[in-house]
Amino acid sequence: MKRLLQAFLPLLLTAGLIACGPARKSVFPPSVSIQQLAVLPSGQWQLTVRIQNNSYGEMDFKSIEGLLQVAQLVPVRLHATFELDIPALNGDVQTLDVLPTPEMSRALQAVAARGSSASLAYRISGSASAKPEQEDKPRDFSFTGNDWLSPVPGIPDTYR
Repeated sequence: MKRLLQAFLPLLLTAGLIACGPARKSVFPPSVSIQQLAVLPSGQWQLTVRIQNNSYGEMDFKSIEGLLQVAQLVPVRLHATFELDIPALNGDVQTLDVLPTPEMSRALQAVAARGSSASLAYRISGSASAKPEQEDKPRDFSFTGNDWLSPVPGIPDTYR
């Protein structure tokens, strides 16, 4: 019995020390999507981008680097630097200005001419720089999203 106790005592002490440490919160890549696209009078697009924190801890987002592709056209660069603290399993929005190609603008105008039942596919991809709450340094998280843009009824030059 004494030998059995001597063999299990170190295991019990080790398990007890492991249980005393802080619980690590799981960190998962965010998802990024376009919540709204507004065409400004200058022809520039103002994107309201939704950043969804899929982690079990708060994340401090610093920037987005990526590409926006509308239909099968040549993609344009997305870039923004900001300070955005998003709690666990929540989302928030950030506004980005984008200068579309003439082909992208024509594709969006064609959708607007068909009304609110029409839609235009888009793809957004890149990386978001964020610092998880239990880490000291920010790191880059990749994201990719596909969805559709449709004209908002009654609000000209606005798509969701």
